[in-house]
Amino acid sequence: MNSKRFAFVISDFYGGGAQKVLLNTAEELRLRGHTVRIHTLRERIEHDIPPQLEIVNLAVINQATKAFSNVLVEKLQAHAIKKALGSFQPDIVISCSCDRITRHIHGFNLYFWVHANSIDAAGDTKQKQKIIAKNKKIYQGRRLIVVSEGIKQALVKHVGLKPQDIQVIYNPFDQAFIAKQAKENVRPPYDDYFIHVGSFEYRKRHDRLLRAYHASGSQTPLVLMGKGKSEDEARLRSLIDELGAHDRVKIIPFQTNPYPYIAQAKALLLTSDQEGLPTVLIEALLLNTPVISVDCPSGPSEILTDELAPYLIEMDDTAALAAAIARMDRAPLAIEPKHYQKFLNSAVIPKFEQL
Repeated sequence: MNSKRFAFVISDFYGGGAQKVLLNTAEELRLRGHTVRIHTLRERIEHDIPPQLEIVNLAVINQATKAFSNVLVEKLQAHAIKKALGSFQPDIVISCSCDRITRHIHGFNLYFWVHANSIDAAGDTKQKQKIIAKNKKIYQGRRLIVVSEGIKQALVKHVGLKPQDIQVIYNPFDQAFIAKQAKENVRPPYDDYFIHVGSFEYRKRHDRLLRAYHASGSQTPLVLMGKGKSEDEARLRSLIDELGAHDRVKIIPFQTNPYPYIAQAKALLLTSDQEGLPTVLIEALLLNTPVISVDCPSGPSEILTDELAPYLIEMDDTAALAAAIARMDRAPLAIEPKHYQKFLNSAVIPKFEQL
């Protein structure tokens, strides 16, 4: 593969999984001999930035542009981005989390990188129609990279985008790095436990998880790692008390490095109403920790294949979810490389190189 020039455009690096994935992808491309530059639109950094990655802050998002946000302002911002891209002369441009602005840019080999299934995440029909209209305005006639087949199907079905304009490229994972992080010396609250990792927002459906766990009859404790609003945590604790499970369920704060906790768990559970491509399921498999997930849109059905498929459960089948937990409790499934191979850097990064 000949060396290429990759330009990424993103609002900032303030939290978020998409930002982390972009940094990992950009650094891996750089390590493979490509020239990479990341253009941010404002100076907000929460993630660790690989020291040799070139980051250029264009500073086109500020108090003034936020106060007077409209199409004219967006076009002025896009003009500044286009000027910076022109001086870099990239072979490939990838826009992430700032598409409302970059939709005004033309004339480059430009892709919009979509990490979430916002359509299926809509709370009601009115909100769904609003999201569909927004996606049409931004993405109609453009080329997209999406992180799961489920996102692609939603965009084709509801927005009317052409399948040939959408490429599915899974998020790339560095197994060696994750395994190294998992060796950190931590002491989980139990020696043997199931784990759920995620925010305490309603979308993660801890109620679904707790009711199925209670129905499973399992005596293996359940650890809930996460953070959220005080009212969300209060609701969670109230349900734990209602089920009489406070002696077997423990809430712990979200950890900057959750990998040791995931690696030592009997299995990781996911019960969300909606995901894009649930990173935590893949990370668990990379650590040889088996998983149980509901078949929510989108992503889990693309991860739990082959021998993992029996642990992909219909979203509202509490009895089947409880049975899967009990089954896993009795005989945890052994994870093999074939269960996660397609998500490794070695499998994913060449697809970016072929854009």
